[in-house]
Amino acid sequence: MHRQNHLSRRALLAIVGALSIGAGCSRGESEADSAAPKPASGTEPAGKKPKKLSEIVVGFSQTGAESSWRIAHSKSIQEEAEKRGVQLLFADGQNVHNNQVNAVNGFITKGVDVIVIAPQESVGWKPTLKEAKRAGIPVVLTSRGVDAEEDLYATVMVADFVWEGRQAGEWLAKQTNGKARIIELVGTPAADVAVMRKAGFAEAIAKHPDMKVIASQSGDFTRTKGKAVMETLLSAHKGEINAVYAHNDDMALGAIQAIQAAGLKPGQDIVVVSVDAVKPAFEAMMEGKLNATVECNPLHGPLLFDTIEKIARGEAVPKRTVVPGQVFEREQAATVIGSRAY
Repeated sequence: MHRQNHLSRRALLAIVGALSIGAGCSRGESEADSAAPKPASGTEPAGKKPKKLSEIVVGFSQTGAESSWRIAHSKSIQEEAEKRGVQLLFADGQNVHNNQVNAVNGFITKGVDVIVIAPQESVGWKPTLKEAKRAGIPVVLTSRGVDAEEDLYATVMVADFVWEGRQAGEWLAKQTNGKARIIELVGTPAADVAVMRKAGFAEAIAKHPDMKVIASQSGDFTRTKGKAVMETLLSAHKGEINAVYAHNDDMALGAIQAIQAAGLKPGQDIVVVSVDAVKPAFEAMMEGKLNATVECNPLHGPLLFDTIEKIARGEAVPKRTVVPGQVFEREQAATVIGSRAY
């Protein structure tokens, strides 16, 4: 952005900094938090008007392209930016935290109007977010949160990751009559989504004494690592396993390959449940290899740019917006797959 827009950015920061945000959301609440945000205080300086979307530059730091979900997430945001005439600077972090930090620092130096971050890791963001705040650039978090004070970012839009893990656990308990020896394929350990999906699942199966996680290991949200980890664990726990819980569909699909290679039938000999609900998961369900998937909607683009437009106009936005999901079983796959956009 040109230097003459500097004062406008500072005014925008004053507006965002004045936002008063409501409390967190439960699954029974609406898409946005139930506590309505208070109006932003202050007004634009004389002669200054809030910008239209077509007049701003947005810097977007994406985690990477490690999964079908992540690819759909990027595509939704990129397509919505183009649809609304927004200049979007896209940076692929290639699943490396420092790459993302460097990209965001670059956005700050360039003087973009808004920064969007889909963080690979939850920690290590405070210094960079403080720099963005000093520069007068509001930050929007999408898909994952960060371990930082709430006044360092404008808003975060995520799924209810604890709910997702809980749904997977409750579904598996019902499917196995509360008796299961489970392999858990964990996502990136430093990501809040992995921590929360693990916690929700543990909460659900704790109600069933005969459900035990016999091994929990990271597959880093990728199909390749999910397959490799599952191969190792199948060998180490031969004949013990009757269920797999994967923190995302891509790891589950890798695990399915490993189960087949071991001469077992995924979906029958070993029940498989995962999270995301991407189209390849529906294909696996139609083949009888995946039993269920919990939806985590990646199509954040429309909601993201609605939010950015409100920030640019100086309007209040909720501190946290929960993107809702649902559970899909393999019996539904054939009738639902045609309507899936990702």
